[in-house]
Amino acid sequence: MMKTRKTVAKRFLLTKRKKLLHRTCGQDHFNSREPGKVTRSKRRDPAMAHSHARHLMKFI
Repeated sequence: MMKTRKTVAKRFLLTKRKKLLHRTCGQDHFNSREPGKVTRSKRRDPAMAHSHARHLMKFI
C-alpha cells in the first residue's frame, strides 16, 4: 500500500462517489476586477477529467 501524497491530497477533493474535484485557479487576490460571470464560476469546484482522475487516485 502506498503512502498518501500530501501535495495531491491538499489540492484535490475526493467525493463519496469517487469523483475528484479541484479548485479553479486564480482565486487568491485581484478578484474584484473580474467580471461577475468569472467570479461566479470560481465558486464551484469543477470535476477532473476521468483520464486524469484515474491517474491521481493512486496518490490519494
